[in-house]
Amino acid sequence: MAVYKIFPQKDASIYTISQSMNTGLDEILEASTYIKFSAPQVSRYLLKFSDTEIKNILGSDFTTAGRAGSSSLDGNYKIYLNNYAAVVSGLNLDQQLKIYPISGSWEMGTGHLFDAPQVTNGVSWKFRNYSGSTADGALQWNTSGVSGSAVTASYTATTEGGGNWYTASSNAPIPTGGPTVASQSFSYGNGVDLSADVTDIVKVWHSNSINNTLGFPNDGFLIKQQRSREFVNNKAVTATFRYFSIDTNTIYPPQLEFRWRDVVFDTGSSDNKILGQQESFISIYNNDGTYYSESIARFRVAAIPKYPDIVFQTASLYTTNFYLPPTSSLYAIKDTDTNEYVVPFDSEYTQISADATSSFFDVYMNGLEPERNYTILIQTQLDGVTQVFDEDIMFKVING
Repeated sequence: MAVYKIFPQKDASIYTISQSMNTGLDEILEASTYIKFSAPQVSRYLLKFSDTEIKNILGSDFTTAGRAGSSSLDGNYKIYLNNYAAVVSGLNLDQQLKIYPISGSWEMGTGHLFDAPQVTNGVSWKFRNYSGSTADGALQWNTSGVSGSAVTASYTATTEGGGNWYTASSNAPIPTGGPTVASQSFSYGNGVDLSADVTDIVKVWHSNSINNTLGFPNDGFLIKQQRSREFVNNKAVTATFRYFSIDTNTIYPPQLEFRWRDVVFDTGSSDNKILGQQESFISIYNNDGTYYSESIARFRVAAIPKYPDIVFQTASLYTTNFYLPPTSSLYAIKDTDTNEYVVPFDSEYTQISADATSSFFDVYMNGLEPERNYTILIQTQLDGVTQVFDEDIMFKVING
């Protein structure tokens, strides 16, 4: 499919309230401000995705023989950072999360929020990789200001640390058109999941992985509230953003989602017609039912009018397959148990292709949570009417 997802290598939240505390194995990621001990307390979170996986997707070896589209991604793609909300509150004013590329390596650690005793073997507000020696400045986030290419997260003398990141005003060698900050705005009554376009940041990382004189290395994302909402001693403007981490026991871990247009409509010498009758049967005729998480499945569409035109032919009218209409035919995938879309209908990125055999679409199973059941839906326009076909077309993804 033209939607491909990868999951983080590591993640963690960092907190001013306990500046050496590591939370690398906590189930929640947090970017919040709240009042405690008569002072504002701030949290941010970090995520890192594999350089190798990103390079494989964006590199020339991404596509394989027989897959729809060209031999490589040609720039017609978007990349989104997706985080799914556990608790989001305090959106009485417009709020914004900022996503920056981190400057400096860090370790995930094995701690949880407010472990007793406290775990300090990984990233925290003050340390990139705390080894047990507070005098070891080499392991601390830079709090004295970084020349040109990155800035410290310190806004007050008592909260030094909080990560280092590259900014849009960075003087680091960045490919043309590559701003280094992404963001998403939130307001009361609207969606609270994070789905931010981070295409330009990932392009910069990818450029560096090919030529280290360009861009800067991938040390992950730092997610925080906008500066005007952090360190504000006023409950009226504080907000809580808590998202599920990679260690969640739910089906909502963070994702880096790649979307690209790979649709082709080349039926060759096929005599099959394009379906146009509103009352039709649409299903998948080659569904194996179970797929390994590292597999790629090409689903072929059976499309037959309920009342075919009467013509003289030797084959049954009900065995003649039709093509779905081009451009208006889309697929989507739902989690069968939760009934939530994991791949929604998208007129740009989930169009259905066609070849000399039938209409079809490809699904990359490693972008779906394993040991889950999924349902395929097909949307198309027949005789001017948009219809969604939900024929209980189900499959399961298993590890392997």
